[in-house]
Formats: sequence, C-alpha cells, structure tokens
Amino acid sequence: MNGRPISGTSAGGRPARGARRGRPGLLALLLGALLLLVTACGGSGSGGTDEKAKQGAGKEAGSTASEAVVTVAPKDGAESVATSDALKVTADKGRLTSVTVKDAKGNEVAGRIAAGGASWQPLQHLPAATRFKVHAVAKDAKGRESAKDTAFTTLVPKNTFLGQYTPEDGSTVGVGMPVSIHFTRGITHPADVEDAIKVTADPAVPVEGHWFGNDRLDIRPEKYWAAGTKVTVKLDLDGVEGRPGVYGKQTKTVKFTVGRSMVSTVDADNHTMKVVKDGKLIRTIPISAGAPATTTYNGQMVISEKYAVTRMNGATVGFGGEYDIKDVPHAMRLSDSGTFVHGNYWASSGTFGAANTSHGCVGLHDVRGGWSKETPAAWYYNRSIVGDVVIVKNSHDRTIQPDNGLNGWNMSWADWKK
Repeated sequence: MNGRPISGTSAGGRPARGARRGRPGLLALLLGALLLLVTACGGSGSGGTDEKAKQGAGKEAGSTASEAVVTVAPKDGAESVATSDALKVTADKGRLTSVTVKDAKGNEVAGRIAAGGASWQPLQHLPAATRFKVHAVAKDAKGRESAKDTAFTTLVPKNTFLGQYTPEDGSTVGVGMPVSIHFTRGITHPADVEDAIKVTADPAVPVEGHWFGNDRLDIRPEKYWAAGTKVTVKLDLDGVEGRPGVYGKQTKTVKFTVGRSMVSTVDADNHTMKVVKDGKLIRTIPISAGAPATTTYNGQMVISEKYAVTRMNGATVGFGGEYDIKDVPHAMRLSDSGTFVHGNYWASSGTFGAANTSHGCVGLHDVRGGWSKETPAAWYYNRSIVGDVVIVKNSHDRTIQPDNGLNGWNMSWADWKK
C-alpha cells in the first residue's frame, strides 16, 4: 500500500477530485423540475387546449353568412314601374338598418324604415321615366349584415298634364294674392296632386288648398298675407297620376314676395274709393260704379292683371254691341267675367263721386290715351300691383263668386278647408 486514503475524502478533509463527477445528476433533477413547472403553466395542459378551441370557434362563427334576407320590389332590372305604391324593401330574419334609393344624378328618394326594421317605403311618388338604384342593408340577430343592390326604371307616360300657376316666379304681389294653379287636364285624384304641391311662407303661416272644379287649385292663408312675407311654391308633379293613365311631368320651384299692404274699399252708394296703405288712409277717390241695371259685384276682389291700355267690348261679356272702346286706359282686372277698375275719359268729370253709370266696372276719371300722371286713374294705377285687394260694398248686387277671378276670400275659412 502506498498510504493513500481509499475513501472520497482527502487527508485534509476536502473531497477528492474524483468525487466531482456526481454533480451532473443534481443538474438533471433541477432541469426536470423546471420542465414540469413550464408544462404545468400551460404548455400542453387542458386549459390551453380549451382556449384554442374557443378561438377557433369564434373565427368559425364570424365567417358564417348572415341569416337576414333583403327583398326589393320591383325586381332587379324591372321597367315601366308604376310611380306610386310599387317600391318597397323588406327584411326577413333580421331588420333593415339602411336603405338608399338614388337616380342617375344622385338625387335621393326620401323614405322611412318602419318600426322594428321590417320594411322601408318612399315618402312620396317617384318621377316618371327615371332609372333608380337601390342599396339596402339588414342585420340578423347576431349583428351580421346582409345587403342587396338592384335597379329599376319607372314608366314613360303616354298622357301628361301640367299645372299653370300664378303668381310668376320672382314677382312682388299684393297681400290678397293666392297661389292659383290651373291644370291642363281634369284631375280625378286630387289628394295625390295636392300632396305633391307644397306652399311655405316666411314668416310661417298655415295655408290650405281649395279645389274649384277638377282643374283648379287655389292655396291661401286664412287672412291676407302679412306685408313682406316670402312665399315658396314647390310643384313636384312629375310622376303623379292625376287621373287614370295621365301623369304630371313638372318639377318647379316658384318664389314670390308680398309687398306693402294696399286695400281699397269702394262704397257704391257714396261713389267713393278709400285707399289704405299699410293701415293708413292715403286717399279718397271719387268713382262711378255700375249703373242700376248693370250693378257692380260686392265682395273682396283681387287685382289679377294690369293694362296701361286695353280694349273693352261688351260682346265679350254678354252685353252685345252696347259698347266697344278700343283704348281704355289704366285698366286693372278684378274678375274673369270682366269687372275692372279702370280709367274713364268719356264721362264728364262731374260724374265721378256723383253717379253710377258703368256696366259693372269701377271707373276713375282719366284722359284719353292716359298720358296724364295727375288723374285719379293714373295715380291709382301707378301705385297698384297685382294681388292688391279691392273691396266693393253697398252695391245692389250679389257677392262675387269665389272662383270668378282670384276671389276665394269671399268664402269662409271653414268652407275653404272642406
């Protein structure tokens, strides 16, 4: 023996060098424990598998098509579609969220989605001979969207009508001027036509329409317009079926302004006319009204036309050949049947304010040719505008009919609205 110890400890009490070879076993144990810890924290346990499954299920649900079904009537590509009651969009197994209907110019059709989103319909008729595109979107119970795009063209009417309106666009009129529209064809669907005509005023005032026969609609407020009122008339008649097979073809906006207030009152018994402007009496004019056999209508009348000079022939208003005056000056029409306020040069100056001698008109002293600006007729003509009111009272005649001229003011408000 060489005297070296046979144990793993040196004589000095330190481990022998050969003993260090046992340390890798301890390291392996530590690494194994760490591996187990990492695995337990989610490497391949049941919790990690469930999360992946959930994510996969979410992706699958998101890619599933919407159950909502959008239906558009008329069908895609339809032609000669009716302008009313034909367009409707519905949703099944879902609700409509948006519907857009536009023509080729980008003009959008106003419409409304019903409560709950089951359907959409336009708020008014459609123009004729127009192509429209429809884009509708609906959502199902899970919020998934479904859309539909279609196009159609409305009918081209063979028979049409127009509305001939007064006053003119851009005009300034008196406080008595109604909006009056004459139609070129008799209307048998008056409610549809009236719905397509909107009259608004600034300052705002309620207005109502009244039909005279089947071809004339007048619209006015309860009382005369206030001076300075601005009125807008929108005719949206294109595509309106006014009578079976006859459609409007007119889209027009007309604006006019109500000027100062001027209301004149003729007293046939006293042979005078009092002119009131903006509430103040500015002149009392001697006049000559209708003779006892040809009296002047009573009532509120509106100046509808003005002529510096005109011809008046009795044959055109039922008086045969009693008169034919080719140069009546300063004439202002009050009725369709021939009532005027006009200048009179053929009667003596003493007639005015003293006697009624006309065939139903209101005459004011004038000179032949109307050259003088100083005569009562010239003074009144130069200060009057279309739409001014002339009231006749104390004449031995009946009240003028509301449709004889622009004279609907002779109808009560209750009867006007019927």
